[in-house]
Amino acid sequence: MFSSVHINTSVSFPVEDCGCALAKVMFGGCLKKVKSINMKKSRGRTGRKRRRKHLRSLCAVNCSHKLEYIKLKKWLKDRGFEDSNLRPAEFLGTGRGLMTTKALQAGDLIISLPEKCLLTTGTVLSSCLGEYIMKWKPPVSPLIALCTFLIAEKHVGEKSPWKPYIDVLPKTYTCPVCLEHDAVTLLPEPLRMKAQEQRMMVHELYVSSKAFFSSLQPLFAENTETIFNYSALEWAWCTINTRTIYMKHSQRECFSLEPDVYALAPYLDLLNHSPNVQVKAAFNEQTRSYEIRTNSQCKRYEEVFICYGPHDNQRLLLEYGFVAVDNPHSSVYVSSDTLLKYFSPLDKQRNAKLSILRDHDFLENLTFGWDGPSWRLLTALKLLSLGADEFTCWRRTLLGDVISARNEQQTLNVTAKICQFLIAETQHVLLQISQLKRSKENLKTHLALVEALHLENLKILRRSAEILCNLSVATT
Repeated sequence: MFSSVHINTSVSFPVEDCGCALAKVMFGGCLKKVKSINMKKSRGRTGRKRRRKHLRSLCAVNCSHKLEYIKLKKWLKDRGFEDSNLRPAEFLGTGRGLMTTKALQAGDLIISLPEKCLLTTGTVLSSCLGEYIMKWKPPVSPLIALCTFLIAEKHVGEKSPWKPYIDVLPKTYTCPVCLEHDAVTLLPEPLRMKAQEQRMMVHELYVSSKAFFSSLQPLFAENTETIFNYSALEWAWCTINTRTIYMKHSQRECFSLEPDVYALAPYLDLLNHSPNVQVKAAFNEQTRSYEIRTNSQCKRYEEVFICYGPHDNQRLLLEYGFVAVDNPHSSVYVSSDTLLKYFSPLDKQRNAKLSILRDHDFLENLTFGWDGPSWRLLTALKLLSLGADEFTCWRRTLLGDVISARNEQQTLNVTAKICQFLIAETQHVLLQISQLKRSKENLKTHLALVEALHLENLKILRRSAEILCNLSVATT
């Protein structure tokens, strides 16, 4: 959940929200195929229209006729929302999203959602849960209040005034907290640790909230332990973590001191992410609506994208449960353990070098990207490659100075070895995933997500290896 210029949404399938780049590839692929079939049949205006219509049918399926979306649009209209340009659709490659029925130019309004349509802690307090929240001590967090509301509204079903929205929310998520253990163990090391932390955090949230959930028993005929179980909280937490927009609210005494910055935005949260677009999004105090304007162009009948921020794929998977294909912000992380494999433990200055790197925060966020090894990675390796007679130059190394031709060449050699090691390691994991997919059908969706991440990493590493090879040739 991010600042007012970024929107959170999630998907129910791992390759969903994979970005505009993939959408363009898919649309381009469809176009070439359709043209090759129909070019000889008709070259006139009618033929072009027919081909465009066929192209759209291949790449996007309008879902606005489905009952759940009809009910949602009617529910939103009753709350003041009017929209004639966006249609829910299933897209080739990105899954569920919103399609525009008119061409959009930079600066155009994508959507304006009235305040009455937003689900906030104010909504929760005005419900039957309000009095229980206000008298509970110690105060619950805004996050738990929203989770409780979602679980309760989902449980009461037809009686819920929010049912049309609840019905279109994903039934399951692919955030790491929801992944099976076998899938989590195959995640890259930094992400694997964060996934385990995420799981522990949600579990602790559940344990610490059980007493509050029990206090709600007078509201339900069924036992609250059955209603507010761990699975229900996990679903609600994922809904909020992946789909909320940033909207700051004034601090209320009935809530803990955690920031109250969440708002769920029905229909708006069907917009998918692309790292290649920019939008402006904020609550308009004059219109009392949450508005999004595009800074990009979008053709008629194409999917409308927004951007959650310049996040790499590990962050996208951790927070939203998907991977963006050809994400320009993606990188492959190098652990300090991997780093040290290529330096002799007999180096008398090794511990001093490590201490310097640690003190100056050069043992974290060491990466390979689309443009090769990061400056931080190269700097750390340059310092570790300093000879005994060069060690006194460590400050200059951290500033980016060239110490010697020998140091530069050794750094390149070690960087290339690390890159090749990570390529081999990634290929080995992909083989493991392939074998597991054949033996464990129930894990296919989760494994496909992890596989997508490693495939993207492999592309980055191969690109980095190519860059390093060119650099090595240029310096010899």
